[in-house]
Amino acid sequence: MKKIAIIGSGFSSLAAACYLSAEGNEVTVYEKNKTVGGRARQLNKEGFIFDIGPTWYWMPDVFERFFSDFNKQPSDYYSLIKLNPAYSVYFGKEERITIEDTLEKICAAFEKEEPGSSKKLKKFIAKAQNNYDVAIKDLVYRPGVSPFELVTPVTMKKIDQFFSTISKEVRKEFNNPKLISILEFPVLFLGAKPSNTPAFYSFMNYADFGLGTFHPKNGMYSVIEGMKSLAEELDVTIKTEQTVEKILVKSNTASGLKINGEIIAADIIVSGADYHHTETLLDKKHRQYSEAYWDKKTFAPSSLLFYVGFDKKIKNVDHHTLFFDVDFEAHSKAIYDKPDWPENPLFYASFPSKTDDNAAPVGKEAGIFLIPLAPGIKDTPEIREEYFKKIITRFENLTNQEVKNYVIFKESFCVNDFIEEYNSYKGNAYGLANTLLQTAFLRPSLKSNKVKNLFFTGQLTVPGPGVPPSLISGKLVAGLVQKQIKKS
Repeated sequence: MKKIAIIGSGFSSLAAACYLSAEGNEVTVYEKNKTVGGRARQLNKEGFIFDIGPTWYWMPDVFERFFSDFNKQPSDYYSLIKLNPAYSVYFGKEERITIEDTLEKICAAFEKEEPGSSKKLKKFIAKAQNNYDVAIKDLVYRPGVSPFELVTPVTMKKIDQFFSTISKEVRKEFNNPKLISILEFPVLFLGAKPSNTPAFYSFMNYADFGLGTFHPKNGMYSVIEGMKSLAEELDVTIKTEQTVEKILVKSNTASGLKINGEIIAADIIVSGADYHHTETLLDKKHRQYSEAYWDKKTFAPSSLLFYVGFDKKIKNVDHHTLFFDVDFEAHSKAIYDKPDWPENPLFYASFPSKTDDNAAPVGKEAGIFLIPLAPGIKDTPEIREEYFKKIITRFENLTNQEVKNYVIFKESFCVNDFIEEYNSYKGNAYGLANTLLQTAFLRPSLKSNKVKNLFFTGQLTVPGPGVPPSLISGKLVAGLVQKQIKKS
């Protein structure tokens, strides 16, 4: 048995805690905020319930695999609802494409927009499914300690897909700009432009069209609550309002933490907190990566989020609704090329109360609005208000209804909050983007090469951004820790 301290309580930290405690270790999770969940916390206000962080439940098989490792299943902890429609996309007033819950229905929607496209779509998704089987069932469960992890007979046959991009592959088959936008949308969860994302990542399209979109009853936070319950069943100790001030190192070996002024001894430390921030808790000589290293990396976007309580039901929208009625390229340049506030932003809206009665009082609607932004840009209350007015005016026009006068309240969350609440590097929301040069062993390591018994997990390391990858990251780091324990 080893005494293991885990910093943070997001998906990856809770996953790691479960695996490590199941191996017989004494595991304690230290969370700086009042509630567990990391970026996946919840806002409750005036009878409305909002997920502060992730709102999409994709790749249900990854969640099933996690719980099955403990002879459990997701339904032991929360209920899932498959969404139909999965989501809809606005391209202009009365220009809306709905993505339903089966590939056949989606093919029909594509065919309506571009005759002949359904046949191409089936072929594209079949290839995406094959990539999914290779990636999600195998490659992403490798810890990124060697480039040879990626070299298998199967991946060698797909080598060309690592040097082409999603954008190129989609445009080979489809001409309709609306359909292209829909097919490029899923890889945005990986944090980079489709033109910079390897074609192999088309497995996200299979996650979208093949597996579908789900909603956990009472929101994504119910998944966190389920993982917390499982962790406690496995004898994990979870402590909140615990600010880690220092990682203690003795003879180049992690020896404990300084938390709220108190020294906590530990044999092994795992950090699920922001990777860059975690290294600032070390003396400079013990850090693996310099400030220049982080500054050169391509980070996934930050976000401006609004949590809005409406005093009426909102029409002409689905649970998930995307607004792609402006120039995607112009917005993406403002995120990745010349970081600035986009003049005309794309945005996304979620209305969980369309599916979940618990999300809002009777006759009212809970709305979450998200604008992707470059991390590190200026964030003020005045700018936030300006952008709320921009998107809500477009929202009214596109959905043909009045909503401004029905706002009971709105809360916002942006760059400054990501820094304050999560110690997020430059206020990024989704971690490190999965570009070709930031994949697998090219990402920051799960294990420190300067401090023995110090490990990292989460969306800045392997395998990448998103909730399912975070679950996998927790499993991977736990495996490396156990290997270290057996070796010692």
